Amino acid sequence: MAIVSLTTISNIQAQKASNKDSNLAEKAQTQYATIVDHQVAYRKFGKGTPVIIANRFRGTLDTWDPLFLDQVAKENTVIIYDYSGIGDSKGELPLTMKDQATEITKLADFLKIDKFNVMGWSYGGWIAQYTMFYYPSRVLKTVVIDANAMGKNEIAMQPAFAQSGMKANKDLGFEDNVILFFEPKSEVSRAAARKSEDRIAKRLDMNKVPEKMETLQRFFAPNAAIAEDKENFRAAYATLKTPVLVISGDNDISFAVDNWYPLIRKAPSLQLIVMPDAGHGPHHQYPDLTAGYINTFLNTVK
Repeated sequence: MAIVSLTTISNIQAQKASNKDSNLAEKAQTQYATIVDHQVAYRKFGKGTPVIIANRFRGTLDTWDPLFLDQVAKENTVIIYDYSGIGDSKGELPLTMKDQATEITKLADFLKIDKFNVMGWSYGGWIAQYTMFYYPSRVLKTVVIDANAMGKNEIAMQPAFAQSGMKANKDLGFEDNVILFFEPKSEVSRAAARKSEDRIAKRLDMNKVPEKMETLQRFFAPNAAIAEDKENFRAAYATLKTPVLVISGDNDISFAVDNWYPLIRKAPSLQLIVMPDAGHGPHHQYPDLTAGYINTFLNTVK
Protein backbone atom coordinates (compact mmCIF):
# COMPACT_ATOMS: atom_id res chain seq x y z
CA MET A 1 0.00 0.00 0.00
CA ALA A 2 1.40 3.39 -1.00
CA ILE A 3 1.65 6.00 1.71
CA VAL A 4 1.50 9.62 0.60
CA SER A 5 2.29 12.26 3.17
CA LEU A 6 0.27 15.44 3.59
CA THR A 7 3.43 17.34 2.64
CA THR A 8 3.62 15.47 -0.67
CA ILE A 9 -0.05 16.16 -1.40
CA SER A 10 0.48 19.82 -0.54
CA ASN A 11 3.47 20.02 -2.87
CA ILE A 12 1.51 18.40 -5.71
CA GLN A 13 -1.36 20.83 -5.22
CA ALA A 14 1.03 23.77 -5.12
CA GLN A 15 2.70 22.58 -8.33
CA LYS A 16 -0.68 22.28 -10.07
CA ALA A 17 -1.60 25.78 -8.96
CA SER A 18 1.79 27.05 -10.13
CA ASN A 19 1.34 25.43 -13.55
CA LYS A 20 -2.13 26.92 -13.85
CA ASP A 21 -0.78 30.39 -13.12
CA SER A 22 2.28 30.16 -15.37
CA ASN A 23 2.65 31.69 -18.83
CA LEU A 24 -0.43 33.85 -18.38
CA ALA A 25 1.15 36.81 -20.14
CA GLU A 26 2.22 34.67 -23.08
CA LYS A 27 -1.24 33.12 -23.46
CA ALA A 28 -3.43 36.16 -22.75
CA GLN A 29 -5.72 37.13 -25.59
CA THR A 30 -5.75 40.67 -26.93
CA GLN A 31 -9.12 42.34 -26.36
CA TYR A 32 -10.42 45.76 -27.33
CA ALA A 33 -12.00 48.54 -25.30
CA THR A 34 -14.00 51.27 -26.99
CA ILE A 35 -12.69 54.57 -25.65
CA VAL A 36 -14.45 57.67 -26.99
CA ASP A 37 -14.36 57.01 -30.75
CA HIS A 38 -11.73 54.30 -31.19
CA GLN A 39 -10.55 50.94 -29.92
CA VAL A 40 -7.71 50.41 -27.46
CA ALA A 41 -6.03 47.00 -27.27
CA TYR A 42 -5.57 45.46 -23.84
CA ARG A 43 -4.93 42.17 -22.07
CA LYS A 44 -6.23 41.18 -18.66
CA PHE A 45 -5.08 38.22 -16.57
CA GLY A 46 -4.28 37.18 -13.02
CA LYS A 47 -6.20 37.46 -9.78
CA GLY A 48 -6.59 40.12 -7.13
CA THR A 49 -6.96 43.88 -7.11
CA PRO A 50 -6.61 45.36 -10.62
CA VAL A 51 -3.32 47.04 -11.50
CA ILE A 52 -3.36 49.00 -14.75
CA ILE A 53 0.15 49.19 -16.21
CA ALA A 54 1.41 51.96 -18.50
CA ASN A 55 4.26 51.20 -20.88
CA ARG A 56 7.62 52.70 -21.83
CA PHE A 57 8.56 54.84 -24.83
CA ARG A 58 7.92 52.78 -27.98
CA GLY A 59 6.51 49.94 -25.89
CA THR A 60 3.70 47.61 -26.98
CA LEU A 61 1.75 44.78 -25.36
CA ASP A 62 4.55 42.40 -26.30
CA THR A 63 7.62 44.36 -25.20
CA TRP A 64 6.97 43.47 -21.54
CA ASP A 65 8.95 40.60 -20.06
CA PRO A 66 6.24 37.94 -19.64
CA LEU A 67 7.93 36.42 -16.60
CA PHE A 68 7.69 39.71 -14.73
CA LEU A 69 4.01 40.08 -15.62
CA ASP A 70 3.28 36.48 -14.62
CA GLN A 71 4.81 37.05 -11.19
CA VAL A 72 2.77 40.22 -10.63
CA ALA A 73 -0.36 38.40 -11.83
CA LYS A 74 -0.02 35.81 -9.05
CA GLU A 75 -1.42 38.35 -6.60
CA ASN A 76 -3.00 41.02 -8.80
CA THR A 77 -5.25 41.30 -11.83
CA VAL A 78 -2.83 42.64 -14.44
CA ILE A 79 -4.14 44.95 -17.15
CA ILE A 80 -1.70 46.01 -19.86
CA TYR A 81 -2.68 48.06 -22.88
CA ASP A 82 -1.38 49.74 -26.02
CA TYR A 83 -1.60 53.52 -25.96
CA SER A 84 -3.95 55.03 -28.52
CA GLY A 85 -2.19 55.03 -31.88
CA ILE A 86 0.39 52.45 -30.76
CA GLY A 87 0.59 48.72 -31.46
CA ASP A 88 -2.87 47.24 -31.93
CA SER A 89 -4.73 50.36 -30.74
CA LYS A 90 -6.41 52.83 -33.05
CA GLY A 91 -6.50 56.62 -32.76
CA GLU A 92 -3.52 58.86 -32.01
CA LEU A 93 -1.09 58.97 -29.11
CA PRO A 94 -2.26 61.66 -26.64
CA LEU A 95 -0.10 64.77 -26.49
CA THR A 96 -0.55 65.55 -22.78
CA MET A 97 -0.15 63.64 -19.55
CA LYS A 98 -3.67 64.68 -18.54
CA ASP A 99 -5.06 62.95 -21.62
CA GLN A 100 -2.93 59.88 -20.97
CA ALA A 101 -4.16 59.72 -17.37
CA THR A 102 -7.73 60.11 -18.58
CA GLU A 103 -7.23 57.24 -21.01
CA ILE A 104 -6.41 54.96 -18.08
CA THR A 105 -9.59 55.95 -16.26
CA LYS A 106 -11.65 55.41 -19.40
CA LEU A 107 -10.15 51.95 -19.79
CA ALA A 108 -11.08 51.27 -16.16
CA ASP A 109 -14.60 52.55 -16.85
CA PHE A 110 -14.93 50.20 -19.83
CA LEU A 111 -13.85 47.30 -17.60
CA LYS A 112 -16.27 48.47 -14.88
CA ILE A 113 -13.43 49.04 -12.43
CA ASP A 114 -13.91 51.87 -9.95
CA LYS A 115 -10.70 51.82 -7.91
CA PHE A 116 -7.41 50.34 -9.02
CA ASN A 117 -3.66 50.35 -8.54
CA VAL A 118 -1.57 51.96 -11.25
CA MET A 119 1.94 51.08 -12.39
CA GLY A 120 4.14 52.61 -15.06
CA TRP A 121 7.58 52.11 -16.54
CA SER A 122 9.65 55.01 -17.92
CA TYR A 123 7.27 57.21 -19.97
CA GLY A 124 4.52 55.16 -18.37
CA GLY A 125 5.91 56.03 -14.94
CA TRP A 126 4.96 59.62 -15.60
CA ILE A 127 1.49 58.52 -16.66
CA ALA A 128 1.11 56.54 -13.45
CA GLN A 129 2.02 59.58 -11.36
CA TYR A 130 -0.28 61.92 -13.27
CA THR A 131 -3.14 59.45 -12.98
CA MET A 132 -2.57 59.36 -9.23
CA PHE A 133 -2.60 63.15 -8.90
CA TYR A 134 -5.40 63.90 -11.37
CA TYR A 135 -7.68 61.09 -10.17
CA PRO A 136 -6.84 60.53 -6.49
CA SER A 137 -10.25 59.08 -5.65
CA ARG A 138 -9.68 56.19 -8.05
CA VAL A 139 -6.03 55.24 -7.51
CA LEU A 140 -5.28 53.05 -4.50
CA LYS A 141 -1.50 52.74 -4.82
CA THR A 142 1.13 53.66 -7.39
CA VAL A 143 4.25 51.87 -8.62
CA VAL A 144 6.82 53.81 -10.66
CA ILE A 145 9.55 51.85 -12.43
CA ASP A 146 12.51 53.88 -13.67
CA ALA A 147 10.90 57.26 -14.16
CA ASN A 148 11.48 60.55 -12.38
CA ALA A 149 9.04 62.88 -10.69
CA MET A 150 7.66 65.83 -12.58
CA GLY A 151 9.38 69.18 -12.15
CA LYS A 152 13.08 70.00 -12.20
CA ASN A 153 15.46 67.03 -12.16
CA GLU A 154 19.17 67.83 -12.00
CA ILE A 155 20.58 64.82 -13.85
CA ALA A 156 19.59 64.66 -17.51
CA MET A 157 19.27 61.68 -19.83
CA GLN A 158 22.62 60.43 -21.13
CA PRO A 159 23.20 60.67 -24.92
CA ALA A 160 23.69 56.90 -25.24
CA PHE A 161 20.04 56.31 -24.37
CA ALA A 162 18.76 58.56 -27.14
CA GLN A 163 21.24 57.13 -29.64
CA SER A 164 19.95 53.59 -29.19
CA GLY A 165 16.38 54.51 -28.33
CA MET A 166 15.74 56.36 -31.58
CA LYS A 167 17.04 53.67 -33.94
CA ALA A 168 14.81 52.12 -36.60
CA ASN A 169 13.41 48.73 -35.66
CA LYS A 170 15.61 46.91 -38.18
CA ASP A 171 18.73 48.44 -36.62
CA LEU A 172 17.93 47.59 -33.01
CA GLY A 173 20.09 44.74 -31.73
CA PHE A 174 21.05 43.01 -28.52
CA GLU A 175 23.67 45.62 -27.61
CA ASP A 176 21.05 48.37 -27.93
CA ASN A 177 18.80 46.41 -25.59
CA VAL A 178 21.64 46.17 -23.07
CA ILE A 179 22.43 49.89 -23.33
CA LEU A 180 18.79 50.91 -23.02
CA PHE A 181 17.59 48.65 -20.23
CA PHE A 182 20.51 46.92 -18.52
CA GLU A 183 24.03 47.61 -17.22
CA PRO A 184 26.56 47.03 -20.04
CA LYS A 185 29.52 46.78 -17.64
CA SER A 186 27.97 43.95 -15.63
CA GLU A 187 28.20 40.37 -16.91
CA VAL A 188 25.34 39.45 -14.59
CA SER A 189 23.18 42.14 -16.16
CA ARG A 190 24.16 41.15 -19.69
CA ALA A 191 23.26 37.52 -19.00
CA ALA A 192 19.90 38.61 -17.61
CA ALA A 193 19.36 40.75 -20.71
CA ARG A 194 19.81 37.71 -22.95
CA LYS A 195 17.31 35.66 -20.95
CA SER A 196 14.78 38.49 -20.89
CA GLU A 197 15.15 39.09 -24.62
CA ASP A 198 14.53 35.39 -25.30
CA ARG A 199 11.36 35.44 -23.21
CA ILE A 200 10.03 38.54 -24.93
CA ALA A 201 10.87 37.21 -28.40
CA LYS A 202 8.31 34.39 -28.08
CA ARG A 203 5.47 36.81 -28.83
CA LEU A 204 7.09 40.02 -30.04
CA ASP A 205 6.10 41.48 -33.42
CA MET A 206 8.56 44.28 -34.20
CA ASN A 207 6.26 45.55 -36.95
CA LYS A 208 3.97 46.85 -34.21
CA VAL A 209 6.73 48.77 -32.40
CA PRO A 210 6.42 52.47 -33.34
CA GLU A 211 9.31 53.98 -35.28
CA LYS A 212 7.88 56.74 -37.47
CA MET A 213 9.30 60.10 -36.42
CA GLU A 214 5.89 61.79 -36.27
CA THR A 215 4.76 59.17 -33.76
CA LEU A 216 7.93 59.38 -31.68
CA GLN A 217 7.58 63.15 -31.52
CA ARG A 218 4.16 62.70 -29.92
CA PHE A 219 5.88 60.82 -27.08
CA PHE A 220 8.11 63.86 -26.52
CA ALA A 221 5.27 66.40 -26.68
CA PRO A 222 4.52 66.47 -22.90
CA ASN A 223 8.16 66.88 -21.82
CA ALA A 224 8.19 70.67 -21.45
CA ALA A 225 4.98 70.70 -19.42
CA ILE A 226 6.27 67.88 -17.21
CA ALA A 227 9.42 69.85 -16.41
CA GLU A 228 7.48 73.08 -15.86
CA ASP A 229 5.04 71.34 -13.49
CA LYS A 230 2.43 74.11 -13.40
CA GLU A 231 0.19 71.88 -11.29
CA ASN A 232 2.91 71.73 -8.58
CA PHE A 233 2.55 67.96 -8.35
CA ARG A 234 6.17 67.60 -7.26
CA ALA A 235 5.46 69.75 -4.21
CA ALA A 236 2.21 67.84 -3.67
CA TYR A 237 4.25 64.77 -2.74
CA ALA A 238 4.73 66.43 0.66
CA THR A 239 1.05 65.96 1.53
CA LEU A 240 0.25 62.95 -0.65
CA LYS A 241 -1.60 60.14 1.12
CA THR A 242 -1.45 57.60 -1.70
CA PRO A 243 1.33 55.03 -1.13
CA VAL A 244 3.99 55.17 -3.86
CA LEU A 245 6.73 52.66 -4.60
CA VAL A 246 9.59 53.70 -6.88
CA ILE A 247 11.91 51.01 -8.25
CA SER A 248 15.02 52.05 -10.15
CA GLY A 249 18.26 50.60 -11.42
CA ASP A 250 21.40 52.05 -9.85
CA ASN A 251 22.71 53.04 -13.29
CA ASP A 252 19.65 54.20 -15.20
CA ILE A 253 20.99 56.36 -18.04
CA SER A 254 17.52 57.63 -18.88
CA PHE A 255 15.96 58.63 -15.53
CA ALA A 256 18.73 58.74 -12.94
CA VAL A 257 17.69 57.40 -9.54
CA ASP A 258 19.67 60.25 -7.95
CA ASN A 259 16.90 62.63 -9.00
CA TRP A 260 14.61 61.05 -6.41
CA TYR A 261 16.94 61.64 -3.46
CA PRO A 262 16.03 65.30 -2.80
CA LEU A 263 12.35 64.33 -2.76
CA ILE A 264 12.43 61.28 -0.51
CA ARG A 265 12.52 63.06 2.86
CA LYS A 266 9.77 65.43 1.71
CA ALA A 267 7.42 62.65 0.57
CA PRO A 268 6.19 60.59 3.55
CA SER A 269 4.16 58.12 1.44
CA LEU A 270 7.04 57.40 -0.98
CA GLN A 271 9.30 54.34 -0.83
CA LEU A 272 12.36 53.84 -3.04
CA ILE A 273 14.10 50.58 -3.95
CA VAL A 274 17.38 50.70 -5.89
CA MET A 275 18.38 47.55 -7.76
CA PRO A 276 22.13 46.80 -8.04
CA ASP A 277 24.06 46.48 -11.31
CA ALA A 278 20.91 47.46 -13.17
CA GLY A 279 19.85 50.01 -15.75
CA HIS A 280 16.51 51.27 -17.05
CA GLY A 281 14.75 47.88 -16.86
CA PRO A 282 15.37 46.32 -13.43
CA HIS A 283 12.08 44.42 -13.59
CA HIS A 284 13.35 42.62 -16.71
CA GLN A 285 16.71 41.89 -15.08
CA TYR A 286 15.21 40.77 -11.76
CA PRO A 287 11.64 39.76 -12.72
CA ASP A 288 10.96 37.54 -9.71
CA LEU A 289 12.54 39.81 -7.12
CA THR A 290 11.04 43.01 -8.48
CA ALA A 291 7.58 41.48 -8.79
CA GLY A 292 7.93 40.23 -5.22
CA TYR A 293 8.61 43.75 -3.97
CA ILE A 294 5.65 45.05 -5.95
CA ASN A 295 3.26 42.35 -4.74
CA THR A 296 4.26 42.93 -1.12
CA PHE A 297 3.77 46.67 -1.53
CA LEU A 298 0.42 46.42 -3.29
CA ASN A 299 -1.03 43.87 -0.92
CA THR A 300 0.34 44.87 2.50
CA VAL A 301 1.13 48.60 2.61
CA LYS A 302 -1.72 50.69 3.97
